[in-house]
Amino acid sequence: MKDKLNLKPVERVKTITRKDFIDNYVKPQKPVVVERLVEDWPALKKWDLEYIKSVAGEKIVPLYDNRPVSAKYKFNEPHAKMKMAEYVDLLKSGPTNYRIFLYHLLKEVPALQKDFKFPDVGLRFIKKLPTLFFGGENSKVFMHYDIDFANILHFHFHGKKQCILYPPSETKYLYKVPHALISHKQIDYTNPDFDKFPMLKKAEGFVTELNHGECLYMPEGYWHQMTYLTPGFSMSLRAFPRGVTNVSKAVYNLLFMRNFDNYMRKWKGQKWIDYKNEQAIKRTERMKN
Repeated sequence: MKDKLNLKPVERVKTITRKDFIDNYVKPQKPVVVERLVEDWPALKKWDLEYIKSVAGEKIVPLYDNRPVSAKYKFNEPHAKMKMAEYVDLLKSGPTNYRIFLYHLLKEVPALQKDFKFPDVGLRFIKKLPTLFFGGENSKVFMHYDIDFANILHFHFHGKKQCILYPPSETKYLYKVPHALISHKQIDYTNPDFDKFPMLKKAEGFVTELNHGECLYMPEGYWHQMTYLTPGFSMSLRAFPRGVTNVSKAVYNLLFMRNFDNYMRKWKGQKWIDYKNEQAIKRTERMKN
C-alpha cells in the first residue's frame, strides 16, 4: 500500500459561541471548520461565479499558475492578467492552473462589502484586508504560511476545496525554503514522493474539505495547501496575532525578509532560487539524526 501523509480530519462544528471559539480553538491554536457561521450573510445565497462576473466582470485581475519559483518574478508577482469575466469563463470551461491569490476585489467592488460582516468571535480583525482567492478544477496552491502570522477565517463559496494544514511545530519536517514562506515547490502534497522527501512522513497535520458557505479557522503561522476540487473561490478575513512573538515575526517578514529575498533574486538570479531549494532539503534532512 502506498504511504500517505499523516493527517487527521479538522474538527467540525455546526455553530459556535464566541467563548467556545476562543477557549477551544484560538487559545490552544487548533483549526476548526464552522459549517454555519455565515447563515445571516447575503453572500451565502448570492456569491457564485456568475454573480462575481456580473459585478466585477470588467476588472483586470492578477493570475498565478503552478510554475516553479524563479528569479524572473518578484515575491507574489503575478504571471498573467485578464478581465474577471474572461477568467470566470475560463474557470467554467474546464480545468486550469490559473488562480487569483490575495486579491482585494472587495476594495475594487464596494458592493461586495454589503454581502458579509465580520463575525463576533473575539478576534481583532484587520478590516481593510478582506481578500478573495479563485481557482479552477484541480488547481493547487503550494504549501505555505502567511507572511503576517494572522489568525485567518477562510470562507469558501461555489463548489468544493481540499485544505491540508500543518501547525508551526511541524516546520522542521516540511522542507521549508529559507528566506521564504513556502515548502519545497517540487512536493506534491496530494501525491507526495516519500523517496525524495522522506521527512514528510513524520509531519503531523490536518485535512478537510470545504463546501459552499463553510468557514475554516487557520491559527497563526499554520502551513496550508489548497486544492480546488471544483472551480470556486474563497474569502479570507484576517485578525492580528495575539502574542508578541508572532507580531515580531510578522514585522520581520514584512520589513526585511521579503525585501531581502527580492534583492537577492535581482542580484544572484536563478542561482539564488536553486541555492534556497538545495538548502531546504539539506536542512530538513538533518532531522534524520
